[in-house]
Amino acid sequence: MLIEPLLAHAAKTPHEVAVRDDGGSHTYQQLAAWATGLGIYLSAQTDQPNVGLLLPSGGGFVASFYGILLAGKCVVPINYLLGEREIGHVLADSGLDTVVTIGPLAGKLDGARVKIVDLTHLPRPPAGVGPPSPQRPAKGANDPAVLMYTSGTSGVPKGVILTYGNLQSDVDACIDHAQLQTRHKFLGVIPLFHSFGMTAMMLAPIQLAAQVIYLARFSPVGTLNAIREHQVSLVFAIPSMFGAMARLKDASPEDFKSIYALISGGEPLPTALREGFQKRFNIQIHEGYGLTETSPVVALNTPNDHRPGSVGKTVPGVTVKIADDDGQAMPTGASGEVWLKGPMIMKGYYKLPQETAAALTGDGFFKTGDLGKVDQDGYLYITGRKKDLIIVSGEKASPREIEEVLLRHPAVADAAVVGKKDSSRGEVVVAFVIAREGQTLKPDELRDFCRAQELPQWKIPREIFIQNDLPRSPTGKVLKRVLAEQVNRA
Repeated sequence: MLIEPLLAHAAKTPHEVAVRDDGGSHTYQQLAAWATGLGIYLSAQTDQPNVGLLLPSGGGFVASFYGILLAGKCVVPINYLLGEREIGHVLADSGLDTVVTIGPLAGKLDGARVKIVDLTHLPRPPAGVGPPSPQRPAKGANDPAVLMYTSGTSGVPKGVILTYGNLQSDVDACIDHAQLQTRHKFLGVIPLFHSFGMTAMMLAPIQLAAQVIYLARFSPVGTLNAIREHQVSLVFAIPSMFGAMARLKDASPEDFKSIYALISGGEPLPTALREGFQKRFNIQIHEGYGLTETSPVVALNTPNDHRPGSVGKTVPGVTVKIADDDGQAMPTGASGEVWLKGPMIMKGYYKLPQETAAALTGDGFFKTGDLGKVDQDGYLYITGRKKDLIIVSGEKASPREIEEVLLRHPAVADAAVVGKKDSSRGEVVVAFVIAREGQTLKPDELRDFCRAQELPQWKIPREIFIQNDLPRSPTGKVLKRVLAEQVNRA
C-alpha cells in the first residue's frame, strides 16, 4: 500500500525513467534505492513518529517521501513558500524533530530546534545498484501516512491526518475515473507539498509506472516548452497557471497535440478562462474538485465524461449529500452545503478533537463548507463557500457568482468579492479587480456592466477597488480573509 508500487516497478522495470526534473532523469531502480537508503538512515536518526519534508518538486522529494514511509514514519510536507511564523507553527504542532531538506532551503529552519538531514550530503546508491531490503513497516489502512497542513487561507494552518487507506483509495479512484495509463506522461507544476500535487503528480504516476516531469517552479514558458519537448499527456494546474499560458503570444493549438487532459483544480475555474482557452487552443480544460481533507480528489471532469461549468461526476467510492442548514438532504438540483463520504476522507485534524467533531458527522460525512448542487445526471457544481456568503438586507449573495460576471468584462484579468459590514443593510458587496495588461478600468463602468449582465441591484458591488495584485497564499489562492479584514477595518 503506497510503498509497494515503487519497489515493484524497480524490480520489474528497473531502467524505465520514473522522474525527470531540473537535475536530470531518475529511473525506478534509482528512486527505490535512494528511498530505501534514506529510510534506513531515518530509522536510526529519530524516534519521533513524524518527519518533515522541505523540498522542491523533483526526484529528491519523491525519494524522500517514500524513504520516510519506509522508515515507518509519517510524512509532514512543509510549504517552503510559507513565512517563518507559519513554518514554525507546523514544526511545533507536528512535534517533529527531523526535517529532510537541501542547503538553499535549510535557512528556512534557522532557529528551529530540529535535526536537518541535507539530502545533497547523503551518499547516493551507485548507478545500477538495486535497493537494499529493509524490514518494511507493518502499516495498516488506518495508520497515518501524511500529516498535511492546510494552506491557512482562513487562519492558522491545521494538520490533516491522511491515512494509507485514504491516499491509496483516492489514487485508485482517480486512475479508474480518469482512465489514466502507464503510457501517459505527467507534468508536475503544482508543488508536491500540496495535496493536489502529491496525489495527482506523484502517487498516481508512480503507481502506474508512468513518467512524470517536474518543474521546480512554474513559468508559462517553461511549462509550454516541457509539453513540447516531452510530448506531455497530462497537465494538472490551478486556473491562474492556465491563464498565464493563455497569455503567451507564441502559443498555438499545435503545442497541445500530445495532451490527453488538462486538469484544473485548487480553486474555481472561471468560465471566461475556460471558454477563452478552448476557443484559442481548441482544447478543453477539465475542472475537478477536492480538498486537503479528502486526499484530495472527489470529483472530476474527464475527456470521456464532462459537463462544462460543473466539477464533474464523483470518483468511485464517494457519496455526495447536499445538506440544508439543519443537515437534511436537499432534492436534486437544489443548492446547499456539500457533504462528502468515502474512504478518502481524512482521519481527522491533528490534535484538534473539537474541530474534527465539528467537521465529521456521526455517520461519516465530511462537511466541506462549500456550497453546491448536483444535477439530474450526477454532475456536481460548486457555487461558493458557505462562510463567504454576503447577506444584504436578508438576501444572500454568492461572491463567486459576482466574480464570474466581472470576469466576463474584456478588460478584467482577475476579481475577488467580499462583504463589508453596513449599518443599514447588514453587509454590502465590495469587489477588488485587476485590469488586463494595457487596459484601464473605472468602477462606474464595471457597475454598468454588471447591470447589463442582469445582476440584481443588491448584488452589484457598492465599492470597487482597482488593484495591481491581490493577496494570495503560497499556492496561488486569493486570501479573501485579508481583503475582508481590509475593508472592514477602514
